[in-house]
Order: sequence, then C-alpha cells, then structure tokens
Amino acid sequence: MATLAAVAGRRIANVTRTPVHSQASSLILRRGLAGAADHHGPPKVNCWQEPMNPAKWKEEHFVIVSLTGWGLLFYGGYKFLTRGKGKKEENAVETAQK
Repeated sequence: MATLAAVAGRRIANVTRTPVHSQASSLILRRGLAGAADHHGPPKVNCWQEPMNPAKWKEEHFVIVSLTGWGLLFYGGYKFLTRGKGKKEENAVETAQK
C-alpha cells in the first residue's frame, strides 16, 4: 500500500514539474516493441505440416499433442494392467447363475 502511494506521489510531482503541453504525453503508457509482429527465431508451423519436427510446432499444438500422448499412455497402461479382472468377475456371475 505504501508503494502505491509513493508511485502516485512521484507521478503527481512529475506532472506538476512538466510544462502543460507535455502533461498528456507523460500520462500515456507506451508499449514500445511489445507488438506481435516482432518475431524471434524461425516462424512456427502447424503440427500436421511438420509432424516429425516438434521444435517447429506452434506452442499450443505442442501442448495439445503432448497431453494427448500422455493421456493415451496412461490409459493404455491402465487397460494393460487391469485387462483380465472384469472378465473373471463376469465368469463367476455366469457360473453362479447356472
């Protein structure tokens, strides 16, 4: 809370010291080079355009493919480890009914 008051006090002091024509420009926040057009590195592609090169994929495609792969791995492991338990119970019920 004290830091917010200090920041507000500095802004007020800066506005009162500056000439009138530059007061409005000092209150406008500028983004500088934070635009989306400033690329760093090679452009990213869709995962189906370069399926064997995950380093070139877009981040959101990489996340979706990775989570899907992990989900399939866990589900496959679950089904592999519990593959015979349901059938034994069904056979026991069928033999009890006969």
